[in-house]
Amino acid sequence: MTKQDAVRLLEETLEMKPNSLTGPEHLRDLELWDSLSTMSFIAMVDKKFGVRLPGSSVVRCKTVNDLLDLMKPKTNSKAA
Repeated sequence: MTKQDAVRLLEETLEMKPNSLTGPEHLRDLELWDSLSTMSFIAMVDKKFGVRLPGSSVVRCKTVNDLLDLMKPKTNSKAA
């Protein structure tokens, strides 16, 4: 999984156009980021990439980059 793959999955989860997110965006400012989309994102990351994200860690994330940092050991930022 690349950083770009993770961002695309978040964009899909939030029903956003591709390449809408770059990383520094605050999650609270994203229109569809709520508790349901949080759970959906966690489930989709597990399903598509086999990465289990602790819900308690995800809810502490403030930005898109914070979410990506949770997956950093599993992402390849060079391919982003």
